[in-house]
Amino acid sequence: MTTLDPAATPRRTHLRSVRPASPLTGLGLLVRLFGRMSRLQITVWTVAMFVTVAASVAALEEAYPDQQALDARAALLGNPSAVLMTGPAFAREDYTLWAAVANELFLYILLAGAIMSILLMVRHTRTEEEAGRLEMLRSLPTGRLAPAVAALLLVALANLALGAAVSIGVLVTGAAGLDALGFGVATALTGLVFAGIAAVTAQLTEHGGTASGIALGALAVAFLVRGVGDVLEAEGSWLSWFSPLAWAQQSKVFVDLRWWPLAVSAAAIVILFVLAGALSRHRDLGSGLRPAAAGPEAGSSALRASGGLARRLVTPMMITWAIGLFLFSIAFGSLASSLEDMVDQIPTIGEFAPLDLDDLTRSFTAFILMMLTLGPVGLIVAGVLRLRSEEQAGRLAGVLLAGTSRLGMALSWMLVVALEAFALQVLLGLGTGIGVRMATGEASWIGDATLAALAYLPAVAFIGALTLALYGLRIRLAGLAWLVVIWAALDTFLGDLLQLPQWARDLSPLHHVPFVPDADLEATSLVVMSLLALALTLLGLLALRRRDLAAG
Repeated sequence: MTTLDPAATPRRTHLRSVRPASPLTGLGLLVRLFGRMSRLQITVWTVAMFVTVAASVAALEEAYPDQQALDARAALLGNPSAVLMTGPAFAREDYTLWAAVANELFLYILLAGAIMSILLMVRHTRTEEEAGRLEMLRSLPTGRLAPAVAALLLVALANLALGAAVSIGVLVTGAAGLDALGFGVATALTGLVFAGIAAVTAQLTEHGGTASGIALGALAVAFLVRGVGDVLEAEGSWLSWFSPLAWAQQSKVFVDLRWWPLAVSAAAIVILFVLAGALSRHRDLGSGLRPAAAGPEAGSSALRASGGLARRLVTPMMITWAIGLFLFSIAFGSLASSLEDMVDQIPTIGEFAPLDLDDLTRSFTAFILMMLTLGPVGLIVAGVLRLRSEEQAGRLAGVLLAGTSRLGMALSWMLVVALEAFALQVLLGLGTGIGVRMATGEASWIGDATLAALAYLPAVAFIGALTLALYGLRIRLAGLAWLVVIWAALDTFLGDLLQLPQWARDLSPLHHVPFVPDADLEATSLVVMSLLALALTLLGLLALRRRDLAAG
């Protein structure tokens, strides 16, 4: 006869009382927790989207002040490069301002929403799991499905806010109410589609960076598939429908609004999240669907060499972006063939972009180079901040315990990231030159554009060094480097249109680079930025040497 231990009975009763009552126990608390973690990020995305949409519509209205200018712009939509970089050419026979918004602005709004959704979804699923925090949450009286559903609800709320910002942004500039609603709904649904893709990739790998990279790669493929499909047929071909971006654009918002293409997005969202849930049942917590292969007993000589870890962790990201940006640079450069006709029909174009109408090709090339430089600028910041991620995850401490000096690690890391960003900048100059050469037939543009791209290297180095200095001083300050990147982008795209004061424009390092090849090269500002980059690098190294690891 089995006898129960009276002392054990209350303990079993206690365990039974804290067992989750349902798979969704604690859902509300987790949504609040995740919202608190990402509230600043979501707010920045939402406000930035509202401002960008409203300012962009105003820019288009100023660029195309009358029907003659709109008709001229519609005629240029026959250029394959323009279609590849914007979207299907709707209503070319009766081109309106709002048709221009749908054809030329919508794609970039969708891309922004997709990127936000991917980053948020991976952060609150795979990244939490990789860091061990999800396991801690699961040890509490929390339902098995509560963390995943909380992440989904948070991303849905973020996309709802983003869609509302888009709708309000066009409403305040005079859009029709129903079309404005469709604009926002399409943006939100597309963001959720890519959130679903990120939820699936989060099941495939055990690393958040890899999950984000695969999802962003899927976004790049969607962009290319849509672009090629729209080039085949002006208003979208059968190939376009294989891209989630096309489902939103095919709603023909502001042209001939139709809702049924958005049902494809809604169906895809359900399928993707059901698939992610099914895949999660076939893996252990903390691992990917496919277990990671056991590594070698000893690291390779390349990995153990100075900068080997940085090359292993940062170089794949650099190569991926380099391929995409190089193709972008060629496509942008090839648009030079359309410039003369555009200026003839839109004489006010020089008011919202720094273009010299007397030598349009040179000033256009200079503007493209300045715009493309935002790529290396963002990548050098991301590359330096990957060192912060390694420190926060505790892996950097292991490397240092193995005998690598802190200064040696940081210096070699910075050199690898800087050299790869510099190489990318040169590659973008080459791609721009190739594109302009294709448009004009003048081979000299390849060399001219490549040399002009070198002028931006001091600005790239300065921003990378500033990131290192912030990281060295205080780990929580490092993220502020992204504000410099964001401001440089706003100044590049909207500085002339908004007529920003000079002191505000001077806050962008790119604004201090001579507008080559259109302007003469003046070395003073470049030398100053180079010296500042060197000083900030030394400051960052010395500060990193003094502070404790993972000290906020």
